[in-house]
Amino acid sequence: MKNKFNNLTSKEWLPFQKSWFKFDSDIQLYSDNLRFFTKTDDGPSHFLYYGPYDDTARDIGEKNNLVIHSPDFVPDSLQYAIFDLRKSINSATTPEEYEAIKHEILNKVLSVFGILEHRRFITLFVGNVQKNETYYPYAWDLAKAISSIFSIKDEKIACLNTSTTNSKADAYGFQPTQDMFYCLNFRKDENSGGAIGNFKTGYFENNGQQKHKLNLTNSIPKWFILKPRPRKKNEILHPAKFPENLVEMFIEKFTRENDNVFDPMSGTGSTQLSALRLNRNGYGAELSDFFADIANERCREFINPTQTELFAEANNRAYKIVKKDAREITKSDFPTIDYMITSPPYWDMLNMKGAENQAKRKEKGLQTNYSESKEDLGNIDDYQKFIRELSSIYFHIVEFMKPGSYLTIVVKNIKKKGQNYPFAWDLANSLQQKLILLPEVFWLQDDISIAPYGYGNTWVSNTFHQYCLNFQVPYE
Repeated sequence: MKNKFNNLTSKEWLPFQKSWFKFDSDIQLYSDNLRFFTKTDDGPSHFLYYGPYDDTARDIGEKNNLVIHSPDFVPDSLQYAIFDLRKSINSATTPEEYEAIKHEILNKVLSVFGILEHRRFITLFVGNVQKNETYYPYAWDLAKAISSIFSIKDEKIACLNTSTTNSKADAYGFQPTQDMFYCLNFRKDENSGGAIGNFKTGYFENNGQQKHKLNLTNSIPKWFILKPRPRKKNEILHPAKFPENLVEMFIEKFTRENDNVFDPMSGTGSTQLSALRLNRNGYGAELSDFFADIANERCREFINPTQTELFAEANNRAYKIVKKDAREITKSDFPTIDYMITSPPYWDMLNMKGAENQAKRKEKGLQTNYSESKEDLGNIDDYQKFIRELSSIYFHIVEFMKPGSYLTIVVKNIKKKGQNYPFAWDLANSLQQKLILLPEVFWLQDDISIAPYGYGNTWVSNTFHQYCLNFQVPYE
């Protein structure tokens, strides 16, 4: 197959396909992206660079037969553009300062639109920012704004070993160790708007942590590589189970012994079983009778193999999983909740025909979706309706949670039929109507084979990272 996109062989193409990487240096960062997103076999190509390291970008460009330009001096045609915004965005200490920087960046990005070659990319290097107890998702907000000009196509997570957490003695709240930044990729194509839109997010309306009895400072890394334990026979029956060792890591940090842990979409009981193992109480709801029975059986076997009741207590540990739509939960169903951790349906992705995972499950005679119920969120085909319905469930559960308590939601951004939907960002934006946004952290997967999606034509990464979105219930 002839490579029409860049000069790389399939062997060189593959390493760039993984959606996260450990950051080593700016030289390597620039070099990898310039080599991947440009094609120079017809003579020198032109790229635009905006950032603090002009000399580095220029040197790397010359080595790869590329001519560098700034936003103030642009040629008639560009093959690629890099906007390194890590320093400029991090310098914003208030949303007002950020808005001024954002306005300048949007105009520079817009100036690229008319001269960038069709179906070519621009890349942003940018991070969200934590200032003491307040968290600013500047990267998400900027990406949403730029998506009105260019089509957002993909993201990669650059993983750093350094920490930017607050070292003051009076620091409090959830402040993950280590750090990361986003490599966001946009493309000029038939879905690009080519104009600055009026989209406004709610990312800065509810983002200041409130003090809590738990000491969460430097408690969880911003990114971590986790290999799930092998799934048992009854766990394989569920099409999208999340691993107990992931759940346990968060329960240990966000709760104390004997606290009440809850999952409104329990599946096969990963949350409840993890809570019981850590001397917490595990509660939840599950719409599917089939999966609710599996979840209850797993918890029963852990507490007491001879126990048959739906509700059990032993060694100060309790569990209860009701067969009910989470929207119908009442205050009388459970005690007050100290922490919620859950992983919702990733929209209706399990209903997509021909998906690789779907085919494998069909071959084994396994269920390919959560249920056939019309009430199941995984069967909603309208994206905006899905976000609204999911948010309403969480807002409903929050009514039964202790003020100041926490919740974690494991999700990932979605690629569907050539379009990219920033599910994690959109859900966070919606939930900030009533919840306080805390820093996101990333579960990285390093035990999956890389596939050369788009080889020779365009770029579609293998998504090997998942967001763990974290929120706090306000005291008022």
